[in-house]
Amino acid sequence: MTKLTHVDQTGQANMVDVTDKTPTVRTAIAEGYILMSAATIEEVINHSNKKGDVITTAKIAGIQAAKKCADLIPLCHPLALSKVDVDFDIQPEYNRIRVQAMCKLTGRTGVEMEALTAVSVATLTLFDMCKAADPYMEIQGIKVLEKLGGKTGHWLHDSNTNNNENLDKPL
Repeated sequence: MTKLTHVDQTGQANMVDVTDKTPTVRTAIAEGYILMSAATIEEVINHSNKKGDVITTAKIAGIQAAKKCADLIPLCHPLALSKVDVDFDIQPEYNRIRVQAMCKLTGRTGVEMEALTAVSVATLTLFDMCKAADPYMEIQGIKVLEKLGGKTGHWLHDSNTNNNENLDKPL
């Protein structure tokens, strides 16, 4: 049986010791989508949402979330991120906004959780700011797209195959 990394010998929760790992440049990119009505998309595009600049607010929220990931996710290491970027692709033809986050650092552990947290909070912020106009919005498809650095090197999400094939592959 594979040794679990987040539990100690007695079965108690344990933060992994990364002291002996070699620091490398590590990058993670994640994405997610928020689906909304055509009218709500138009409000976002035209900056006519009653709560203000939806995209800028969600961008700031995503960046802040990445920096606070260790405060939100148990057993995550606090990381000194060197770069966080959150981008938005408004796709009116699909009634959705694609949110993509990139997190980067030089360190001993990866930044996947930070990128996922940035996407999650950015989409939640979009929901919060637009919920009066469209309470039926949906957040979907949050996932890691790419990871660079560390022992496993470069990893890409293969969305063209059965995602279960990647379950046994370490990030």
